[in-house]
Amino acid sequence: MIANEQLRSTDIISREKILSDYLLACESRQVSLLGRRDVMGGRAKFGIFGDGKELAQLAAASAFNRGDFRSGYYRDQTFVAALGELRWTEFFAQLYAHTDLEAEPNTAGRSMNGHFATRWLDEQGLWRNQTELYNSVCDIAPTAGQVPRSLGLAYASKLFRNNPELSDLTTFSHNGNEIVFSTIGDASTSQGMFWEAMNAAGVLQVPLLMSVWDDGYGISVPVEYQTVKGSISKALAGFQRDSHDKGIEIFTVKGWDYPALLETYQQAAHICRTEHVPVLVHIQELTQPQGHSTSGSHERYKSKQRLAWEAEHDCNVLFRRWILENGYATSEELEAIEAEAKQTAKKARIAAWDAYQASLKGDFTEALDLLQQTARHHPKAAELMAIREELRKTFSPVRRDAVSAIRKALRLLRTDTGAGRQRLKAWLDRTNTENADRFSSHLYSQSPDSPMLVQAVPAQYDEEGTVLDGYQLLQHYFDSLFSRDPRVVALGEDVGHIGDVNQGFAGLQEKFGEIRITDTGIRETTIIGQGIGMAMRGLRPIVEIQYFDYVYYTLATLTDDLATLHYRTKGGQKAPLIVRTRGHRLEGIWHSGSPMGTMLSSLRGLHVLVPRNMTQAVGFYNTLMKGDDPALLIESLNGYRLKEQLPTNLNEFCVPLGVPEVLQTGSDVTVVTYGSMCRIVLEAAGQLAAMGISVEVIDVQTLLPFDVNHQIVESIRKTNRVLFADEDVPGGASAYMMQQVVESQNAYRYLDSAPMTLSAKAHRPPYGSDGDYFSKPNVDDVIETVYAIMSEADTGRFPKI
Repeated sequence: MIANEQLRSTDIISREKILSDYLLACESRQVSLLGRRDVMGGRAKFGIFGDGKELAQLAAASAFNRGDFRSGYYRDQTFVAALGELRWTEFFAQLYAHTDLEAEPNTAGRSMNGHFATRWLDEQGLWRNQTELYNSVCDIAPTAGQVPRSLGLAYASKLFRNNPELSDLTTFSHNGNEIVFSTIGDASTSQGMFWEAMNAAGVLQVPLLMSVWDDGYGISVPVEYQTVKGSISKALAGFQRDSHDKGIEIFTVKGWDYPALLETYQQAAHICRTEHVPVLVHIQELTQPQGHSTSGSHERYKSKQRLAWEAEHDCNVLFRRWILENGYATSEELEAIEAEAKQTAKKARIAAWDAYQASLKGDFTEALDLLQQTARHHPKAAELMAIREELRKTFSPVRRDAVSAIRKALRLLRTDTGAGRQRLKAWLDRTNTENADRFSSHLYSQSPDSPMLVQAVPAQYDEEGTVLDGYQLLQHYFDSLFSRDPRVVALGEDVGHIGDVNQGFAGLQEKFGEIRITDTGIRETTIIGQGIGMAMRGLRPIVEIQYFDYVYYTLATLTDDLATLHYRTKGGQKAPLIVRTRGHRLEGIWHSGSPMGTMLSSLRGLHVLVPRNMTQAVGFYNTLMKGDDPALLIESLNGYRLKEQLPTNLNEFCVPLGVPEVLQTGSDVTVVTYGSMCRIVLEAAGQLAAMGISVEVIDVQTLLPFDVNHQIVESIRKTNRVLFADEDVPGGASAYMMQQVVESQNAYRYLDSAPMTLSAKAHRPPYGSDGDYFSKPNVDDVIETVYAIMSEADTGRFPKI
């Protein structure tokens, strides 16, 4: 660093600003050091910190405007603090997993430290004005997981700038001037998500400013093993824009060079904001003074020479030297700042710990008192006092310790009818309710806009109604939807020019333009990311995954980011994205899967909808558009050419979530199914009727949520027999439906025969009509399975086939 170097375009930075930055850098370093100490001392479970990256993050924050977004990395503590969006007490509260939103407003203790989130929803779950906020999307720990949504956040700015119909949405954008600061560790750039997103950003030309914090390692693996040429900026050189081709702009800068960092970020943000050109800022020669995390020491894998180099190139050390060499402060002034920073960090730590302990004390003390009161004059006093003493001696108790002690006491008193047991039970009921809110609430929307509150509106028809193919019915619907709501955007592979592979959007790009209905490359992960980012910014995207099997490409982003967003922020953020796909009976190993079990296990936090035809699909789209939850909707692939009558209230009718429909009444056996299987089961039911068996056919319609009013058990109460049928592998969605009905709805009480499932084979279907017939449930399978249930009950009437 050159002595007496003059700031260039950052000449307006005053001495006060420089020293303020130095103070914040020192504070951030101190909280990192104290945070690690807390983990090693047992106060916290795990720690991962932003030490070594303070200067680069201060520079990035200096270019960040209200309304911008940070979609970042879990080491961005200095960045967020520099925006005024993180108090150090909140930093420590998150480390301790304090569940009080007042103490830890980012995630209410649900995410480990370093996961920051702006609460852009109010107490009711409704949107606040994002243009007034310094927006941070809640961080996630999976490496590069923050990148797909970054593309969508930036793409939203492009839409706000280029679509005049969105000009009224002034609480979400000021003419698309907002840019997205995405941050990532250098090693995570090896992930495909990063490369896919950078390629898409260059194609789309969106205001994405990607910062790569490069400290030379990915845990223990050096950069030479991570990236071609040992440099992400060199590896991406082919993406660099020039006078002939669009692309991205690339900057490199040393992470310890304060004036160069300020200059770089001012230039990068200006390009992003004014030109809507994506920018990569490669921050080199960063250090990680405490190693990767509290899980181990970096001395195990770094040489003595490397450790010495890192000590010499510590950004805070070199910042201090630069301040002194350029005469911005004296050693005494810096020492005073450093002392102040230490005191600030210590006070924040003490205050956060005291507040956390106080939040636990009430229940803990009350549990001890109740155990003592119950033990007084009780025949089992010794056992109860032993439970109490074990609880009293617990080192650094948490909520589970008191709850576990009371549960143990209640087991001990299971035959007791006295007042003491009732008091213990009342305490447990109260704390269970409170802990359900602390740890299990807000998986789905709890706002007035929740789709679960949308009432059913039946489809209406003329006596001489229009009959269309299913895909034509969808065309009518999407045409109307796009006409009446400018927030709606559709994108995906082949969605635009040809109107999707099954023609649901045919002709609509010509009518509404590419800005509304957009083709994408073959890049499912960032298609989902685009949708998430747009939905976070008040738009209503419908993104298409061309075939259901392709959802596997997107699964990490769906499950780690979208499905957890509302939960992990305890209702502070939402992204009402609709993911549209099609599946079921197409032939071939890679196009015919129905992996519902995978979706049910992975996507809690999304609604999973399985309409049997396109009319029901439209009813669900209407419901979702009135709501604010994300959803996956799987249309029946073999239903696009089937005839359906066009409802006269196509834009108004709504199919409620979690409400099955009885397609055919019956008295002998209940068959529960969904999607394309509905037609197969109905055909089988017709043939079974000729054999003297009356089948009640129920379409569950939605798997998440599932039968919220317990209608199916009422059918079983009548028939006393049930078959669950679907196209998933054994143990998948059919087993899920059985568990929901037989266990959760207590249907076992009404069964005279064993509940049965009928699913596909364990393998994927081979190609061809025979592959489908011999791999998935067919009409013959349904007939013979239902018949076998009846035969077991009455062999005389129904002899074995």
